[in-house]
Amino acid sequence: MPPQNYAAYTVDKNSKRLEVRLAPYTAPGPDELVIRNKAVAINPPLIIGNDVSGVVEEVGSDGRVNKLFKPGDRVVGHAVGTDKRANKSSEGAFQKYTVLRCDLTSKIPGTLSHEQARILPLALSTAACGLFMKDYLAMPIPKPRPEGSGTASVEPRGTVVIVWGGSTSVGSNAIQLARAAGYEVLATSPPKNFQYLRSIGASMVFDYKHVDAVPDIIGALKAKTCAGAVATGVGSLEACIDIVAAVPGRRFVSQASNSMDMSDLPTSSIGLIWTMLKLVWWNISVCFRAKFRRVSIKVIRSSDTMSNEVGPAIYNDFLPDALAKGRYQAKPDAILAGSGLEHLQNAIDLLKRASLLPNCCFSSRRC
Repeated sequence: MPPQNYAAYTVDKNSKRLEVRLAPYTAPGPDELVIRNKAVAINPPLIIGNDVSGVVEEVGSDGRVNKLFKPGDRVVGHAVGTDKRANKSSEGAFQKYTVLRCDLTSKIPGTLSHEQARILPLALSTAACGLFMKDYLAMPIPKPRPEGSGTASVEPRGTVVIVWGGSTSVGSNAIQLARAAGYEVLATSPPKNFQYLRSIGASMVFDYKHVDAVPDIIGALKAKTCAGAVATGVGSLEACIDIVAAVPGRRFVSQASNSMDMSDLPTSSIGLIWTMLKLVWWNISVCFRAKFRRVSIKVIRSSDTMSNEVGPAIYNDFLPDALAKGRYQAKPDAILAGSGLEHLQNAIDLLKRASLLPNCCFSSRRC
């Protein structure tokens, strides 16, 4: 008899509040596994279920997934139920048992808690997509380090990657992935996070709010080669376009988030229409800015990693070894917002009350 599953549903489309109800238990497909969730995440500004960490309940029949995972393994994974190409409720995160794809699942060491591990998947996939996929920066994918190589950083290859918004979840992963691939990293954040950025691999840090941030960064990169930029946060896209256009190297920006401030959306119809018009105008102006400076930009779709070589190379090959040996950190730190599926709505309410609060999570240990 299959285990009993519960999920958080939107029952009333008008209120959009979640209720916990019985849900079907779905067995894994050949290249899938089912995990019993221990912690899931809410990533601002979006409230969708992508980040899960838990224990393997069942594995599919494919030889590869059987080689990599077995029941009882502690894992973290990117749940893709919200992607239209998947569109399966069984692959959603907000339930007791979630179906994960082998290519987007990684073992985690016993020293890493489920609550902290669950901060990785969506941000990791976003950063990996923007850095390594062929349609983006197309950097070489980092590989597991040889035995006996210790925790020392990979020697940089003399090329710099810009990570605008380095202290965000995506930025933290982009910095670590770029360093693991052998690149030097220039990152931006508020000054209070400079030490944190250096601790995860950034060699140059700048205050993105400083009036001279863009010219100062251009000056720092004049004698270097730039591999491109990953942009996250308000104003990041415009700044990165101006920088990569003015320094030697590749003129490409991977856009990880909306660069226009959408934190205070109006509730009236007129207000929403006006906001949409501003968004359209912003998109037009950014496109002209990029074209005039001969810079290519592309919005990152993090779940694209489920359908190419980047997903398994990062989740199956690189990450387990890097986490186990302390070469990769699940950062930034998570905020625990409750325990059990019934507290998920509380976490969403908390996020709405504090729109700048990063990386809320809740534990499902008592589900």
